[in-house]
Amino acid sequence: MRILSYVYRGLIFVLILFGLIFIGVTIYAVFFNTAPPENRQLITPQIREEEQIFTGIGRIRVPTMDPQPGMVIIFVSFVYFPEDRPFSEELALRVGDFRNIIREYIGSFSITELQQLNEETIRAELLRRFNHILRLGRIEIIYFTDFMIVG
Repeated sequence: MRILSYVYRGLIFVLILFGLIFIGVTIYAVFFNTAPPENRQLITPQIREEEQIFTGIGRIRVPTMDPQPGMVIIFVSFVYFPEDRPFSEELALRVGDFRNIIREYIGSFSITELQQLNEETIRAELLRRFNHILRLGRIEIIYFTDFMIVG
């Protein structure tokens, strides 16, 4: 009889654990869903064998300058040559600077202004600002894996 009591407690614990996991995954999927809208085509880079995609900047969430700030979720990547060790090291050291550039530039707009801007214009300005701080090489083109305006 005592063994069944432990088995029931164990089963209840497992059911509660699965329930919490299910609720957690559901909340994450609802609030942090990064799937692009169906009508938007993301540009994906064509890379050669000797190239790699630099994704070290990661996903950034930037508040807009609206009175009730919206949020821009952006993931910037670009192609680089890992054999160029000095430039690769400079890129790794500049990740914080890249993130600050993105925050300052994107955060200087309202939601309406961002929606009116061409995505190519935003990419070109970020590229210009990135290359301005680099000394050992240049980035040719940047890509937005994610670019969502949540308002």
